[in-house]
Formats: sequence, structure tokens, C-alpha cells
Amino acid sequence: MSEYSKILLDESEMPTAWYNVIPDLPAPPPPPLHPGTHEPIGPDDLAPLFPMALIGQEVTTDSHVDIPGEVIDVYRLWRPSPLFRARRLEKLLDTPARIYYKYEGVSPAGSHKPNTSVPQAFYNAAEGVKKLTTETGAGQWGSALSFACAQYGLECEVWQVRASYDQKPYRKTMMEVWGASVHPSPSDLTEAGRAILAQDPDSPGSLGIAISEAVEMAAGDPDTKYALGSVLNHVLLHQTIIGEEALLQLAKVDEVPDVLVGCTGGGSNFGGLSFPFLREKLAGRMNPTIRCVEPAACPSLTRGEYRYDFGDTLGMTPLVKMHTLGHGFVPDPIHAGGLRYHGMAPLVSHLYELGLVEAEAIHQNECFDAAITFARAEGIVPAPEPTHAIAAAVREAKRAREAGEERVILTALCGHGHLDLAAYEKYLAGELEDYDYPEEKVAAAMEEVPVIA
Repeated sequence: MSEYSKILLDESEMPTAWYNVIPDLPAPPPPPLHPGTHEPIGPDDLAPLFPMALIGQEVTTDSHVDIPGEVIDVYRLWRPSPLFRARRLEKLLDTPARIYYKYEGVSPAGSHKPNTSVPQAFYNAAEGVKKLTTETGAGQWGSALSFACAQYGLECEVWQVRASYDQKPYRKTMMEVWGASVHPSPSDLTEAGRAILAQDPDSPGSLGIAISEAVEMAAGDPDTKYALGSVLNHVLLHQTIIGEEALLQLAKVDEVPDVLVGCTGGGSNFGGLSFPFLREKLAGRMNPTIRCVEPAACPSLTRGEYRYDFGDTLGMTPLVKMHTLGHGFVPDPIHAGGLRYHGMAPLVSHLYELGLVEAEAIHQNECFDAAITFARAEGIVPAPEPTHAIAAAVREAKRAREAGEERVILTALCGHGHLDLAAYEKYLAGELEDYDYPEEKVAAAMEEVPVIA
């Protein structure tokens, strides 16, 4: 028999519960605070934006949450997703390391995002909600929510960050195919958007601005709720199906990772892959190094401050304790639009503070260089976001070669780049810019962050 290249699970082997890492941590994460009173928020504070089922998942202390059968039925369209052994990449790098990647590009939207958009749409529909609003950067999350809303008969309205709206026009078309309406952000449809345009008519936008617009529209309509594609606990909870499947798949070939790397923007893909492995590490059953990889132009973990800040630009969301570059910070228009976020998931930030995960930042040219190497070896053209994880995996594989050590490297390839080819076109033409860390812009943004005792 020839050597395997992918490890598959049968549909009957799909995990039936999401994993909540919080009960297994040595200390709980700090609570979100009300933006006005600075007191811990309660369910009533979140009710204008989220259905009660998701609010319950946001604060649950249960280790596992059962996945509804109606959600599993939709998951079966693409799950379980494959785990690949990157043998051709290993050979090309001449490394003794064994590289595995969990490929989420097989979903209808082409990324990991439907893992949470489907349950979010399900729970909203079950509570009688008629419409969901959201933000999107590269368009992966907007596409995923548009798809999910179509499954449950919901309307969907999306604010897409202007830089990505212009760079990736076919993402808008994809969202519209699934029935969504899409606006560039900042827009003149909301007070938040108009305020930003008054300051800078040519604003490239940011995820923080787009969140402000989507939240404003949802808060003003009782039949409308808001859906967030990353950052919050319940989003990371839903994504843990990635890591739960990967654990089962590696067990089939008797492998345990020495190093796990994942790209981090808001933290959902990273959390989804890593949290089940962190559970095993905390229980003493394995001991992988777990590393976040972020863009050098927007390095919230490696350069940000750990403090309470708003999740959006206009200060409409609760205050959450996270690594932040300041809610007013507008990152340079790197092509990994899904990583252009000023903060980090509070749960990932908390793990970093506890010393349970590491972090590194990589420039986009090194990421695309690794992505081209990967595509030519493995055949898959990655989305710009996971190129950061691929670059980190390549670094790790080269270190294994230099040390002459066998290492098992696990990463998540969270989406394909078929609608991101403009970024590859720029890279291949030598026109892709490496943005330096914008120290002055971050310092100015941090001055606006509230000081919480």
C-alpha cells in the first residue's frame, strides 16, 4: 500500500459536541464590562444583539455543549473535513519534520467560518429573528453567514471593509448569490459610517468600523440581530469541531503534535484548532508547543497592550479585556483582510497571559513566499490569512532540518484563496508591500482606550 496523503473520518465519526476550554483553565478570563457603567454585563445587556441561546454559550461553564441535530445536518455538507499529510512539502523542504494540515477550504464558503455561521443562524431562526447583520473583512465571514442564512430562511445584511470590498469584488457576488445585501464600509447608511467618512472620505475601513455599522443597524430593529465571525467565546466554541476532528484523525495514524501553529486575527480559527489539544496538554496527555501567528502590520498579541477595550471603532460594544492596538487603529491594507483587527479574542489573550500559548508576527511577503511553495508542492492555493500559519510551519520545518530532529507539526489551512488571486498577482509581480509596524498610529489609538481600574 502506498503512503497515505489524507486522513478521513466517516460522517458517523463527526464530533457531536463543541468543547469549552474555560472550565479547564487555571483561572477564568476577566468578564466583559458594560461600556457605560464599567460593571460586568448581564444577559439583558446582550439581548438586543444576540439570541439567548448564544448568550448562554458565551458564559457557560460546561465543558461541552451538544451540537443540535439540525446543525449537524448542515455540517454534513462538508464535515468531517480532511487532515492532510504534507509529504510533498516535506520533501521540497528536505525536512525530517512531519507536517499535517487540517483543511477547512472544503466548506461551501471555502473557509472555516461556516462552523459558526450555521449554528448562529440556526439559534437566531429558532428564536424568531428575521434578519442578521454582520461585518466582514476579506469576505470569508460574510460569505459564510450569507450561506447559513439561506439555510434557515433569514435575511442577511453585510458591511464589508472598503479595502477588501475593492480588492475582492467576487466575494460580494458570492454573498449576493446566497441572498445577502452587501455594503462597503464605512458607508453613508449608518451614523457610525457617516462619522468616519466625515473624518476621512477615503477611509480604507477596518473590521472595527464595519462592526460599528452592523451593530448599529441590529440594535435599532427588534427583528434583527447581529452575528460576529470571531473574537467572542461562543464563536471559538463552535470552531472547536476542527480540533476535535483533528485529534481523532491524528490518533488514527498514532501521531501527536510537537508544535501546533495557527493564524490569528480575531482568534476563532486558532482557537478552533488548538483548544482541544490544549485540553489534552493540560491533562498531561501530550505536550505540544502552541503558537499564534499574526501579521506584522497588525500584531495585537506581540505588540498590543492587555487591557479593556471596545470590540468596535465607535465604542458601541461591551468592553472586553484583550490584547489591543486601540479600537481606533486602522491597519494598513494588507491582503489578509480577515486578520486586520485591532484586538484579539479575549480567550486567546487570556491564554497568552497565562503562558499557555506563544505568538509570533510575520510580514506578508514571507507569508506569500511560503504560500507559493506550498501551492506548488501540495496543489492548494491558500487564502492570505492561513499563509501566516504556513510560513510559521515552514520556519518550524527548517528548524527541524537544522537540528536534525523529527518533529510533528500541525497547522490549520482555514480556507482556499481562489477569490484572493489579486493578492497573488501582486506578489508574483513583485508589488506586494511589507508594511512596518505603525508605532505612531498605534500610540495615538491607544490614547483613546478607556482606563479601567
